[in-house]
Amino acid sequence: MQTIKSPYNFRGGIHPAYNKKLSNGSAIESLPLPAVLSVPMSQHLGAPAKPCVKVGDEVKKGTLIGAQNGFISAPIHSPASGKVKVITDVATASGRPCQAIVIECDESNETEFLPPIENWQKSDKDDLLTRIGETGIVGMGGAGFPTKVKLSPPMDKPIDTVIINGAECEPYLTSDHRMMVEHAKEIRIGAEIIRSILGAKTLRIAIEDNKPDAIKAIEDAFQDIEGDVAIAVLHTVYPQGSEKQQIYAVTGREVPSGGLPMDVGCVVENTSTTFAIYEAVIKGLPLMQRVITVTGDAVQKPANLLAPFGTSYQDLIDACGGFTEDKPAKVISGGPMMGFAVSSLETPTGKTSSGLLLLSKKRVSQYSSQACIACGRCVEACPMNLIPSELSQFIEAEDIEGAEEIALMNCIECGSCAFVCPAHRPLVQHMRRGKAAVMAKRMAANAKG
Repeated sequence: MQTIKSPYNFRGGIHPAYNKKLSNGSAIESLPLPAVLSVPMSQHLGAPAKPCVKVGDEVKKGTLIGAQNGFISAPIHSPASGKVKVITDVATASGRPCQAIVIECDESNETEFLPPIENWQKSDKDDLLTRIGETGIVGMGGAGFPTKVKLSPPMDKPIDTVIINGAECEPYLTSDHRMMVEHAKEIRIGAEIIRSILGAKTLRIAIEDNKPDAIKAIEDAFQDIEGDVAIAVLHTVYPQGSEKQQIYAVTGREVPSGGLPMDVGCVVENTSTTFAIYEAVIKGLPLMQRVITVTGDAVQKPANLLAPFGTSYQDLIDACGGFTEDKPAKVISGGPMMGFAVSSLETPTGKTSSGLLLLSKKRVSQYSSQACIACGRCVEACPMNLIPSELSQFIEAEDIEGAEEIALMNCIECGSCAFVCPAHRPLVQHMRRGKAAVMAKRMAANAKG
């Protein structure tokens, strides 16, 4: 195993203030079990899980409460023992409603886990994939794509390189950083399981160079691993953690427009996802909790909390000592670049909840959007080689077809364009609206046959 400096830099990108020192030195703490958990049935990309318990049922920690509801879907398990109080609609971090199973927790901590897979090295890959699927593991660094599907590429798309994504380029967030520092050995085993499933020769652990303690921890844990394995130390630049940009930074391969990582022989998995695979295979644990960074200048004690899914944002804040004297002017689920501003602190956490950011009034500014001045800064910043200014103007003019023709759907909504725009154009919102219109049009066309 060796440590190498990335020889490649992707085009574009930005350097926002990272503000990670608020929490990157805070060891992971377990959140005291809340009295009530509102567990969403939509914690992943694809079809929401279908409730398979009813009001009044007693559940154990690990009990299946939401069944997989399609090929692109994932099951949901109870994060605690208790009783099903109600099944109702809740608002997710994005503001969309979804069903949730509300559990009144008890202190018995009764569990219902799967048996560990002993000697996994000699297990059939289909058995390992089944375990990953039945434990509800999804990508925990972004959209939440079901991991079993991601690790099942078609036969004509062989994977030769696995990349474990430890970049965590989003400002303020440090949950993956702490996972690498504190759970490097478990991440190693998870990475070996992924490599075994895919039959990949090459394994790379990608970490930005602003995380020297994480690099050291991974070096120590992986030092005697066999085969083509290396830590790829990446330049600190946003959005270094994005799949396509990271693949280029690590391998020099370019994922084609409209393509997927498997088109260039790569699979990228987040470090927290990799840890979840370790727990599923080695311990038989379903995915029921995750580390969440609670940070910002409006919370008393920034922290990295291990919290069960369904925990309300208010419970996270209370565990961090509540608000500072400068109460938050804005609360963001996730980070400042790709997160969502939330209107209610009763919003529950889920599998993709990586952080909760609380910003005081002095960290938030009001501005008015102006007309594009054609400065080109958004073009320079875009890591996908798009022309955000032109796309934005097409969408404002309701010319969605025109925007689609100049690669609207390649936008990854990273926010780099909006960050550098001197006219304060709401570029990301334009892209999201345009992409939603394209998807609606495609769905309507498919429905007609």
